[in-house]
Amino acid sequence: MYKCRLTYDEWKCIISKDRIGKQVNTPIIKGYLGLLTINSVSDKQIWKYNNKDVIVCDKGYHWLTIMPENEFYCITVMMDDNFIIKVCYIDIIDTQGYDDDNVPYFYDLYLDLVVYPKGEIMVDDMDELQEALKTGEITTPQYNRALAVSQKLQDGLLSDIGKFRDYVSEMLNILENC
Repeated sequence: MYKCRLTYDEWKCIISKDRIGKQVNTPIIKGYLGLLTINSVSDKQIWKYNNKDVIVCDKGYHWLTIMPENEFYCITVMMDDNFIIKVCYIDIIDTQGYDDDNVPYFYDLYLDLVVYPKGEIMVDDMDELQEALKTGEITTPQYNRALAVSQKLQDGLLSDIGKFRDYVSEMLNILENC
């Protein structure tokens, strides 16, 4: 597993960005909400889906981070300059916390969900999760929890794309008003 700080520094194409983030405690969510605004990039990043280009990182794009406390996932909602959702990337995680500089982090548990605007869900990196179990990098309980969290999200929060979009809007509103 590797540690992932919610500064998105691993995205080397991002030249300039602004990041705000807050620990929130509302009836709807207790945890971390953050918003990254991308000011400039060296190259826009394009993912392929169903033989179509999906831009996920470009000048003016916004990435909303949702990491509920005591949960085992972190959502990154990648939106264009008009806050239109392009794709959501959900990391299934092992643990989370805050570094001394108050930047949140999580330990990535390999398995990911990619959610497209019409509600299509792609399970990603199952092979990496299985390999980590095989090599002993993770335990059987961690492996089983990753599968269970993935399924819980697909059956719950992600089961209705309209409600999920409403949830994302609500998270943006909470971040803006806290």
